[in-house]
Amino acid sequence: MTLILWAVLGYLLGSIPFGIVITRALGLGDLRQIGSGNIGATNVLRTGNKPAALATLLLDSGKGAIAVLLARWLAGPDAALVAGAAAFLGHLFPVWLGFKGGKGVATFLGTVLALDWRLGLIACGLWLLTAAAGRISSLSALVAAALTPAFAWWLDGPRMAVVTGFMAVLIFIRHHANIGRILAGTEPRIGRKG
Repeated sequence: MTLILWAVLGYLLGSIPFGIVITRALGLGDLRQIGSGNIGATNVLRTGNKPAALATLLLDSGKGAIAVLLARWLAGPDAALVAGAAAFLGHLFPVWLGFKGGKGVATFLGTVLALDWRLGLIACGLWLLTAAAGRISSLSALVAAALTPAFAWWLDGPRMAVVTGFMAVLIFIRHHANIGRILAGTEPRIGRKG
């Protein structure tokens, strides 16, 4: 029952669509009608408001981290794993938006950082290295998601590997259109307009 409770709480926390809340509060319009229609920080950046995009990035990553830290503090490591995975699911499939959410990269990174800061730094490092080499944000996310479960197994064992692997699979599913554009050579590069 305790794990179920933390799954529900984690999911509800993860379901808060901070990108939409921030853009509406700043009068930037409905984020779902802008750019890709995604609710994450990358699409908030398309409004031209960098502080709003940064706030969305921090809050989307923070909600995964907060779910993990609260659950660990109040109920232990098993609850932390469950709450983190549930917060990630909440971001992807938020009840408030008809289960149509974001792609989960920021929430993934925040969750992993809170579960194991070493693993989180590795995941962030993988993202940064791939971004520096390829200048493609989605490719960076995919590389980080794909390799994190292997490092999770090495650092923390099979349970962490399963949880991060589950999140990685969902990140790949949510990035199916990006993968098609990467393979076609048409995926936009970081810092390049048009």
